[in-house]
Amino acid sequence: MSESTVFSEAEVDETDERVDVYAASGEEESGRVFNAVGGDWDDIVGEVGSRPEERIVVNMGPQHPSTHGVLRLILELEGETVTEARAGIGYLHTGIEKNMEFRTWVQGVTFCTRMDYVMPLFTETAYCLAVEKLLGITDQIPERASAIRVLMMELNRITSHLVCMGTGGMEMGATTVMTVGFRERERILSVFEMISGLRMNHAYIRPGGVAQDLPAGAIQAIREMIPLLRQGFHELELLMLENPILKGRMVGVGHLDLTGCMALGVTGPMLRSAGYPLDLRKDQPYCGYEKYDFEVLTRTGADAYDRLWLRVKEMFESLKIVEQVIDELQNNPGPVMVEDKKIAWPAQLAVGPDGMGNSLAHIKEIMGTSMESLIHHFKLVTEGFRVPPGQAYAAVESPKGELGCHLVSDGGTRPFRAHMRDPGFNHLQSVPIQCEGGMISDVVVAVGSLDPVMGGVDR
Repeated sequence: MSESTVFSEAEVDETDERVDVYAASGEEESGRVFNAVGGDWDDIVGEVGSRPEERIVVNMGPQHPSTHGVLRLILELEGETVTEARAGIGYLHTGIEKNMEFRTWVQGVTFCTRMDYVMPLFTETAYCLAVEKLLGITDQIPERASAIRVLMMELNRITSHLVCMGTGGMEMGATTVMTVGFRERERILSVFEMISGLRMNHAYIRPGGVAQDLPAGAIQAIREMIPLLRQGFHELELLMLENPILKGRMVGVGHLDLTGCMALGVTGPMLRSAGYPLDLRKDQPYCGYEKYDFEVLTRTGADAYDRLWLRVKEMFESLKIVEQVIDELQNNPGPVMVEDKKIAWPAQLAVGPDGMGNSLAHIKEIMGTSMESLIHHFKLVTEGFRVPPGQAYAAVESPKGELGCHLVSDGGTRPFRAHMRDPGFNHLQSVPIQCEGGMISDVVVAVGSLDPVMGGVDR
């Protein structure tokens, strides 16, 4: 085994170890060639190890939650320096977008809530806003329903940021960040369970409004939770933001400037860390966000530390919105679904004495009083409502950035096409530019600062 040499076609002997017989035209002088055949792998490894200038390719991961089996980082190293990085996306999930084409418009919520399972309420909202655009009922959504959507989304924004910071801290060895973050997250998940019945994958936001109104005691529970959350956020703030060890680990790591962000379609905290104050809640308000007072924060460092700083501060801004929303909800009772009974079903069903299912009054009407009601009920349950032909795109500001939903209807009772624009997919494109030239240990920090959840990427 020796340095590769260029030979003319007539001179090439395929048994000669000096020649890379698999090289394409023009690649013959690509550097040292190692031809491994059979049991000589130990010799190869020994020779590569004796030549420090040679590069080594490693597969890295999973190192971040939810990336197991789905995200593979292929790193080319010189020592511990990353010279080339590629992100390989696996195919582990269930083809959610395709499955939605075989379910009714209401059932679509049950699928899309499972895409990014850390921020399910945002995918639900984006999907429902797109359905409502197609139906032409955007202006008919009751104010109370929009306010409840905002309440749930802002609490969900906090839980998403806590997962990002907690797991990111854990990856760097800061266990306390994880324990404090998840303690506060548990408080919010308990409220989610009280309101929707589930801690995650809620299917609570429906086309036309929300599944049901806030239960008794929910607003009081949120009021009591807010000071505890604020105290917990302050604890995280003190623990992290001025910590010299953490700053030494994160400042300057995973740098992606504004030009790179714009070229790659990066949004959310990553874009705002580069100084661009893009926030769809302010720029393209939806669900009545224009009524609420909050700030869009920016930084200019464009690194992992600034993204962490923004997430911590954004949680305080979300709490400000939550306080305004619960005041509004307490003072303004009203419906939480559009009046059109076809669209409103099944959210209009009264809850039975067991806390679930149909009420006795509803069952009595459809089974014993009105044959017409029974027929309508049967049609709505089995087929769902029809949506006029057309296409629509709706976007919301998720914890990670712009989350969009594109729907196409052919006039039937189910989507013809459904596609989610998940910010994580765009963000993974930035892995090479953030990691190349840095150390292998910095890859962990850089990828963690993206906050990737692969359920949204691999759909």
